[in-house]
Amino acid sequence: MAEPDLLARHLQDLPYFRALVRAVEAEYYQAFDLPKPTLDVGCGDGHFASLTFSHKIDVGLDPWHAPIQEAGRQGIYRLLVQAEGARSPFPPGYFSSAFSNSVLEHIPHVENVLSDLARVLKPGAPFYFCVPNERYFSELALGRLLGNTYRDWFRRISRVCHADSPDVWQNRLEQAGFFLEKYWHYFSPAAMRMLEWGHYFGLPSWILHKLTGRWILVRTPWNLWLTDKMVRPHASTQPVEDGTFTFYVARRK
Repeated sequence: MAEPDLLARHLQDLPYFRALVRAVEAEYYQAFDLPKPTLDVGCGDGHFASLTFSHKIDVGLDPWHAPIQEAGRQGIYRLLVQAEGARSPFPPGYFSSAFSNSVLEHIPHVENVLSDLARVLKPGAPFYFCVPNERYFSELALGRLLGNTYRDWFRRISRVCHADSPDVWQNRLEQAGFFLEKYWHYFSPAAMRMLEWGHYFGLPSWILHKLTGRWILVRTPWNLWLTDKMVRPHASTQPVEDGTFTFYVARRK
């Protein structure tokens, strides 16, 4: 059976800049072992999990009501729980694995979330997550022209509280009860700038979503072929030393 084209699938449902980075991340999960039961920390509307996994995820956790309702319509989770990640309603050692895809960078009290996650994971359980690193801001095209004023503004519109180095994340993980197994940087500076410009070029998609609930009006390949041709060269899963995002593989102590 042919491997699914994850970029094409994401482009059918999302603005190109979101599809680009999510498709790269989705490819990584294809090689991971996720022993059951599995917890998705910050599952949102469930779209990422629905396109990434061919099997159901045991539990999706998110604090917001509207995304949880949408995740229920995706049919990818066996159970959905609306709760704060720092106060999840599960007993100690309940889960055998967990992941959190581009979520932790948005949480101000991320240390508390990591501590509670360690509580509900079994010893030795893997935890996979990805977040932007410090180059997420330093590589912005307009940041080079407009300086920190623009970077601070971009931080606000992208709601990124943490864009940190691996050393910072390793310290957070160790304090919470994890050890860092490995990590790699991905998403080149050129890809990051494509994501940056997508925040502006994607305005029509935002308006469409507000009006119809859909990001893409016509989801056929002929309508998306030019977009695909433009973004596919940047959808590389190869680690790059100056990548603007970092993928982490941690394990419960």
